[in-house]
Amino acid sequence: MRCADIMKTNAECLSEREDARTAARKMRDGNLGFLPICDQDGRVVGTVTDRDLAVRLVAENMPGSTGVADVMSREIVSCGPNDDIEEAERIMAREKKSRMLVVDESGKLLGVFSLSDIAQHETEPARAAATLKGITRREARIPGA
Repeated sequence: MRCADIMKTNAECLSEREDARTAARKMRDGNLGFLPICDQDGRVVGTVTDRDLAVRLVAENMPGSTGVADVMSREIVSCGPNDDIEEAERIMAREKKSRMLVVDESGKLLGVFSLSDIAQHETEPARAAATLKGITRREARIPGA
């Protein structure tokens, strides 16, 4: 299976010139946990998540008018549309990301998919579970440590 087979193609880029309030409203209205951030040519330059807004904006008492470029994550985890989904799963687990951007050769957004999309299309549930385990290792907390 290829990344293009499970990606959502209606993913919307938010301009890096928008403010955090606009990002939060788009997330709320679309019931989204993240948004790709793109430059004026449509190339992905980062992402903003609901967690980014909480820990970088709200926790630091920054105004909603703060530019999304100031709170977004700049690391981009992506694959190409023809890449194998198993390789994408390995990347997601290694990078501890539950979402994957699908981009063309120039870095323009074509679509997105998440761990839930993988689980819905997966014919081997054990493999989807292994990906989830790899991704969530970052969230494991040892009491008293």
